[in-house]
Amino acid sequence: MSKNHKTKKRYNRIAPVYDKFEFFMEKLAFNNWREKLWNKVKTNTVDGDRLLEAGVGTGKNIPHYPKGLDYTAIDFSPKMLTRAKERAKNYDLKINFEEMDIQELDFQNNYFDLIVTSCVFCSVPDPVLGLKELKRVLKSDGKIYMLEHVKSQKFLLGQLMELLNFIPKNIWGANIDRYTEENIERAGLEIKDIDNLWLDIFKLISVQK
Repeated sequence: MSKNHKTKKRYNRIAPVYDKFEFFMEKLAFNNWREKLWNKVKTNTVDGDRLLEAGVGTGKNIPHYPKGLDYTAIDFSPKMLTRAKERAKNYDLKINFEEMDIQELDFQNNYFDLIVTSCVFCSVPDPVLGLKELKRVLKSDGKIYMLEHVKSQKFLLGQLMELLNFIPKNIWGANIDRYTEENIERAGLEIKDIDNLWLDIFKLISVQK
């Protein structure tokens, strides 16, 4: 069984309870972090801009979407995507939902003005390939905003994250030992700004070509 198929299977399995699973984390921190993420979007877009949310999941970012943009939201888990579509019915927004693998995007080059990800590159089987695809479909003056978690550079904490990585990986497909900043640079993208949201693990990363 391929890594892609395994990860998709895990997310399909957990989709019905995913929001409940993250309920307390969402209330304690994630909702505030999403606001920070989308405030950056609001200040860097104009009406009609094309925005890709790569890895929409159950659609928890949708309540934060600013109006006036042309949204495309993708996910490779059909069951997660179904839940995102249901959430979107509560909002007056233009969103095109597509089941799609971030590692093989079905969009033309230089198509999107802005791309957003949140806790996506912990689960992409080949994160560098996925980032290269985002680079390909992003306009030359476009930006990527990423709310992601990475492996801590603090020795003991980093070692603990490596040791415990098998737990979230096998339950729902997320890795807690990823080197996302290094992967961004390996994909040929440029990091413009990093805000540490919690320790050196949860970060808001601004990226451009």
